Amino acid sequence: MHAGQLVFAQVMEFAPWHTFRRLVAKYRGDFNVRRFSCLDQFLCMAFAQVTYRESLRDIEACLRAQPTKVYHLGIRGKVSRSALADANESRDWRIYAEFAQALIRLARPLYAHEPLAVELANTVYALDTTTIDRCLSLFPWAPFRATKAAIKLHTLLDLRGAIPTFLHITDGPVHDVNVLDLLLPEPGAFYVMDRGYLDFARLYALQQAGSFFIIRAKSNFKCRRLYSAPVERRTGIICDQLIELVVFYSQRGYPERLRRIRYRDAEGKHFVFLTNHLSRPALTVCELYRQRWQIELFFKWIKQHLRITRFFGTSANAVKSQIWIAVAVYVLVAIIRKRLNLSLSLHAMLQILSVTPFENVPLIQLLTEMVADDMYAPDPNQMNLF
Repeated sequence: MHAGQLVFAQVMEFAPWHTFRRLVAKYRGDFNVRRFSCLDQFLCMAFAQVTYRESLRDIEACLRAQPTKVYHLGIRGKVSRSALADANESRDWRIYAEFAQALIRLARPLYAHEPLAVELANTVYALDTTTIDRCLSLFPWAPFRATKAAIKLHTLLDLRGAIPTFLHITDGPVHDVNVLDLLLPEPGAFYVMDRGYLDFARLYALQQAGSFFIIRAKSNFKCRRLYSAPVERRTGIICDQLIELVVFYSQRGYPERLRRIRYRDAEGKHFVFLTNHLSRPALTVCELYRQRWQIELFFKWIKQHLRITRFFGTSANAVKSQIWIAVAVYVLVAIIRKRLNLSLSLHAMLQILSVTPFENVPLIQLLTEMVADDMYAPDPNQMNLF
């Protein structure tokens, strides 16, 4: 019988707790705290993410149902709904934001060699935003419409391994394109964006930093054609052109030339892409944009499998803390998957961990994928009934 740590404690062992303690000291998270520390708060909230708890009362009831095992999860303070609520309201959310970024820095090298749909050595990022609608009376700090509040998650996703490398949380009125001002462009990397990010002055900043972008053009886009490269229309490429902008403010924002590609997919839909990369084949550019769909799947996945649409608090600090802890749990499970060399998907891992946090089983044994053929292989000594 395994006499080691509980499954949840084994999962948490993969986190860099020295970094967490340094961040708690940096933001004085445990100043004047007697019983319920920032570590206790993080572990309780991470437990809620892993086990799909829906409220603070759910967390309290679930943990108090196993009073002899809570200590072995790593939680030293007394778990109560009021203690969790106070911690979410008062502990600085930047502790958990920077801790999640530390986990991301650990995860990215593990997924650096994940294959892409195209032969490309460059890093490829997808930039997009998802909106979480809320009630305005409960979230007055995030107004969006007359009777609605909204929280926006601006995310930059590394398409190798679907690891979020940048995440910015704002209220509803903040336009998506403003996030481009916060990015630190990586030279040689591709940034794939939808047309909501079409701002030529900001795109020119990416160009000057040595980065490449692929973005859809708007329907009223105007330009002057300078050169048309030969294309094979049977591949879906209608035209591949070198252009310059003609509208005054657009030209002032982006004074250099651009590449314009028109593409028709198998369903007959037309797409117009703009990019500052002039040498890659047109089909490669179109395929890179098609890979942007991974960020839509990422948003769908985290909304379905993590607790970021039902919040445990209504203040800005509580919401940001919960979202960043959810991101930290997602990245931590991704790290475990690579370090243990597992073939299970992240979804399957979370499903297994959700029902076994109090089990006393080695983590590698729990998460090793069983081969169905071996489990249900017929006994050669048993006769067939039919």
